[in-house]
This record gives sequence, C-alpha cells and structure tokens, in this order.
Amino acid sequence: PDSIVYTDNFKAYHALDVSEFKHYRMNHTQFLADKYNPIKEMENFWNQAKRHLRIFKDIPKEYFYLFLKECEGRFNVGNPKMLLKDLKKLLREL
Repeated sequence: PDSIVYTDNFKAYHALDVSEFKHYRMNHTQFLADKYNPIKEMENFWNQAKRHLRIFKDIPKEYFYLFLKECEGRFNVGNPKMLLKDLKKLLREL
C-alpha cells in the first residue's frame, strides 16, 4: 500500500488504478523534451542491471538486493576507469 508506481499512458496500466498504491502516469512525449526524465532513467538502469545480472545464475533471493546494489553503484559511479579519473581530479583539487 505504501508503494508508488510510475508508468506511461499504456492502456494495460489502467488496471493499476484499483490497487492500494499510488499510481502516477507520465506522458513520454511531454517528458522527452525535459532534461530530467525519471522513466527513461529507470529504463536505462534496468537495461544495464539486467545485462550485468545475466552473468550470474540462480541468485539466492535473500542476496538479490546486494547484487542490485552493486548494479546501482555501477550505474551511479560508472566504470572503474571513470572512477579513477574522478578520484585523481578530486585529489588535484585538494
């Protein structure tokens, strides 16, 4: 009941309106012009996470969140080369 779901305007999602959680619809055409588009950000994250998680077989349910956290870190920080570059930049600024 405390969940919030964001979807686009696809008709199949109208069934979510009878549930107990909050359901917000976003018009893709309206948000495509915006600089920040949360739906596209989530789609991008899930694409990257699914690609990364494919290499692991049968992740135990109790540890899945840890694997997902690793994907989150990779998504937010980038690859190790980018991280090293950013850290060197920060050290020069100190």
